[in-house]
Amino acid sequence: MSLAHVYSRAQEGVNATEVSVEVHISNGLPALSIVGLPEAAVKESKDRVRAALINSQFDFPGRRITINLAPADLPKEGGRYDLPVAMGILAASGQIPAEILQQYEFIGELALSGELRPVQGVLPMSLACKQSQRKLICPLENADEAALVSDTCVYPARHLLDVCAHLTGNKPLERAGPNHTNTHPPGIADMRDVNGQQHAKRALEIAAAGGHSLLMVGPPGTGKTMLSSRLPGILPHMNESEALESAAISSISGNGLHTGNWKQRPFRAPHHTASGVALVGGGSYPRPGEISLAHNGVMFLDELPEFDRKVLEVLREPLESGRIIISRAARQAEFPAKFQLLAAMNPCPCGYLGDPQGKCHCSAEQVRRYRQKISGPLMDRIDMHIIVPALPLSELRHQRNADNESSHTIRTRVERARSSQLQRQGCINTELATKDIKTCCRLHESDQQLLENAMSRFGLSMRAYNKILKLSRTIADMDGEQSIATSHLSEALSYRQLDREQAV
Repeated sequence: MSLAHVYSRAQEGVNATEVSVEVHISNGLPALSIVGLPEAAVKESKDRVRAALINSQFDFPGRRITINLAPADLPKEGGRYDLPVAMGILAASGQIPAEILQQYEFIGELALSGELRPVQGVLPMSLACKQSQRKLICPLENADEAALVSDTCVYPARHLLDVCAHLTGNKPLERAGPNHTNTHPPGIADMRDVNGQQHAKRALEIAAAGGHSLLMVGPPGTGKTMLSSRLPGILPHMNESEALESAAISSISGNGLHTGNWKQRPFRAPHHTASGVALVGGGSYPRPGEISLAHNGVMFLDELPEFDRKVLEVLREPLESGRIIISRAARQAEFPAKFQLLAAMNPCPCGYLGDPQGKCHCSAEQVRRYRQKISGPLMDRIDMHIIVPALPLSELRHQRNADNESSHTIRTRVERARSSQLQRQGCINTELATKDIKTCCRLHESDQQLLENAMSRFGLSMRAYNKILKLSRTIADMDGEQSIATSHLSEALSYRQLDREQAV
């Protein structure tokens, strides 16, 4: 009787839970059984492993083989357990040394020829290997992704024979080196391409500096989408911790992780026909949705009123908490969702409300119904509302791209403002807790009265009150001021445009 113990990892949300692959070979009629809540793909691994071992010139034991995937109450899915199962069978049958397996964790799908095929979710496993102080053996195609985690010992392999040669010391695998890919590739849309719209550019810069959400309202063709696509270019570069968080979500999403731009902030722009599950994630085996794929980045919702109202309502809790919990009958998964919301909409159904040429023929009731597609609670959670008007042709004709500020110049100011926020309170302004607002966003007595009058006139909520204070703090940081002045508060109030119109 022989017993072998191999380590692997299961995918559970953005976490990689340790799985012990126990292989027991005993006398009896030839059979192979897998226990430990395996799904269909895991059950089928016994046929792939048998063919891979035989085609790699190993002996497949003609005895009773029992494979246990512990913990038994954790569902196992995919072909990621093929390689650890094969290693367990070889170790239990004495074809490779069993003791050395305790230093490693294994992941990979096996072809019938014994070649290793890539799998999803290698980056979270690499992070877990670093914490457990074990070495990781994975398919060659997953090596760049696994090597993104610094100080993790990653050994990529092409074939089952390569893994066995490494474990026996005949031909050691070459360790994957640190990934030195270009983390800030050229070709990102530049703010210099946008002519005019100085008010919108200023609002976008403030939103980037404090992490605030922004809604742009204006007729078609005024540059709302063009401006939105350039927000990632003025945001500060992600640090390694933020980049790994976002990369881990991409790794498990099924879309794959492109290591060439893994430190570039995500920009997600789902179509207005997207469902609630597409936005927040879901499925019998929960997968991240758009809000999680936009973690540490931007989610842009164009034509906001065209989204189904029930779909938009699912954004309310994640906007506040920065995470989403997906619960199913048998499983629950939590995904991070700290995204910056950017939205655009037309002022009315035809899009030309307020046009000086009189293009709009929408009635007041039609405009009201159109705007009511966005609920009050959701609108209350959006920090800034601005109007993006159509530009006169004369302004477009005389302005050149060379006269516009580049994204690099704007990003420098944004990074300076964020640096002062982190030094003062340890987080950006939009993440300030209620108790910290009183100390970081103090107003003079006259400014306090001004804000209270504005709240009474516009009918603002306490949430909007706190958001205006945070926004004022960001504007002060942009000016390099230690305290909030009247001009900062007045500008913050001017960015609640829709509240002002409803009050009128």
